[in-house]
Amino acid sequence: MRENLFSFEKIHTVIYENSNEGAEYIAKTISDLIRKKQKEGKSAILGLATGSSPIHVYRELVRLHKEESLSFKNVITFNLDEYFPMRPDAVQSYVRFMGENLFDHIDIDMSNVNIPDGTIDISEVQEYCLGYERKIDELGGIDIQILGIGRSGHIGFNEPGSNDRSLTRLVTLERITRSDASEAFGGEQFVPRRAITMGVDTILRSKKIFLMAWGNGKADVVKQMLEGPITDSVPASFLQNHPNTNVVIDRGAAEKLTRFNEPWLVQSCTWDDNLVKKAIVWLSRVTKKPILKLTDQDYNEHGLNELLTDQGPAYMINIRVFNMLQHTITGWPGGKPNADDSQRPERRNPESKRIIIFSPHPDDDVISMGATFMRLIDQGHEVHVAYQVSGNIAVADDEALRFAEFLHDVNKYYNREPKTDFEKILNFIKNKKEGEVDIPEVSMIKGLIRKGEAKAAARYCGAKPQNVHFLDLPFYETGRVQKQPLGEEDVKIIQDLISEVKPHQIYAAGDLADPHGTHRVCLEGIFEAVKRLKSEEYMKDCWVWLYRGAWHEWEIPEIEMAVPISPEELLRKRFAIFKHQSQKDGVVFQGSDSREFWQRAEDRNRDTATQYDELGLAEYEAMEAFVRWKY
Repeated sequence: MRENLFSFEKIHTVIYENSNEGAEYIAKTISDLIRKKQKEGKSAILGLATGSSPIHVYRELVRLHKEESLSFKNVITFNLDEYFPMRPDAVQSYVRFMGENLFDHIDIDMSNVNIPDGTIDISEVQEYCLGYERKIDELGGIDIQILGIGRSGHIGFNEPGSNDRSLTRLVTLERITRSDASEAFGGEQFVPRRAITMGVDTILRSKKIFLMAWGNGKADVVKQMLEGPITDSVPASFLQNHPNTNVVIDRGAAEKLTRFNEPWLVQSCTWDDNLVKKAIVWLSRVTKKPILKLTDQDYNEHGLNELLTDQGPAYMINIRVFNMLQHTITGWPGGKPNADDSQRPERRNPESKRIIIFSPHPDDDVISMGATFMRLIDQGHEVHVAYQVSGNIAVADDEALRFAEFLHDVNKYYNREPKTDFEKILNFIKNKKEGEVDIPEVSMIKGLIRKGEAKAAARYCGAKPQNVHFLDLPFYETGRVQKQPLGEEDVKIIQDLISEVKPHQIYAAGDLADPHGTHRVCLEGIFEAVKRLKSEEYMKDCWVWLYRGAWHEWEIPEIEMAVPISPEELLRKRFAIFKHQSQKDGVVFQGSDSREFWQRAEDRNRDTATQYDELGLAEYEAMEAFVRWKY
């Protein structure tokens, strides 16, 4: 945990290294309230949220119930919201979500559970919402309300434009909210356009509020909520007016806050190399000057006079930072043979390295580091690629139907007796209900589609067939958007591959802004496997490099290895991404970015190169960026 008095934040904020620690803190506060109310013979009134943010809180509450005898018999709950219309037994309903994640595992009296009803007639909604408000008021209000925050700044389903006097009501959902929910519904077109939600005023009447945000993807909106003005364009900013709100976030969600991004503006700093580099890159951008043109006056006018006094003059600091950035650039990501490697990001020896590229989904390798993948093979290294999950839920039903019909016709052409009941598959897809979980045979076909595309892309990059591995980690194979927690079997599979290959380099996806959470779980599995193996002799010579994907990129001061990409290499990378045909032309989980993945990747790689150029370094067509994880 880290707290700091020197900040621009207008709400009390607690920052943890990871979401598990933050969730445990919130769950502990809730359990203390429940036990206190039990001693007083009173009910604890909880306001609950759904989505990915509170899941770890619910898991910890379940653990406290099972292992530490925390009873929920005196607890009354009110959920924030529900889609409208929505059947309570639907896969995407919040009734089902709350049951699967909390209520089915504790001893709560279900008559004390209140979740907005998505089945009532629309003519009755207004009166129903007034009754929801009355019930909360009659119980004396909510003791603890937990919240997540949407990327548009919404709390509950109070979208931008909601005012601080709004009560429980029927609302229309914005496109960004529906886009973020598209994975759960199998596509944005299936997400309901309306929802019933507690209002901002309803939320603000709670006695204590916890708002959670996890990961880099929430960093921008967290900064707006905490440091920006109170505005209905960011409804979460109304929490600045609440006397007892605690914002609980991890380092990823906190990365844009001033105390982390520009700490020299709020406090005296200890100027190590990393902070100096961060400050000078920032100053270069603010002044729109290349690093080597920054002056003492620039430093003084932009709050860096302490650095100037400590390590100046400006010219000497500029030279040092310029060289730091210059030394991150290399065309030899596996190390350059027979070269002085003292100023290079990678070692020259051994000249031919064994390498594992871990790809969470079957296309992350080529989207995120396709040019480096090909460069490593071209430069003679033994490159293995390991696809951690099948990615089957990201294949559209139409695509699966096309392949099923093709296989059916092949068997018919050769007059073969099929081993798979294709009529069952065809009938299921053609009659599939909205949100229905795929039967195993359909999941299998979708997984084979992704596997075939990954093989084609890896082959195009030059990987040998025996070096292409499909791990099919069990945590992912639920058939639903919601996955299981990382398990021992998942870690063991990763560990076994590392033990088999004995790599000198590991590349892993450090893109925690992935909105679906799979990257985060896959990375946790790699970290755990590496920690378990680090005492092995071969691991003493293994370096781990983290890349980022289609959702986020490393900031320039963070980058430790930047691999330049020529125009020809960028085109080769595009063609490798094209091998993933099921992920082109309107994919199932497009997200709020309408560009295709190859476009996102190229724009991101070009932007990285442009930023280096604007700082005064060499101009390249594009760059892929990496940060080293030291274990």
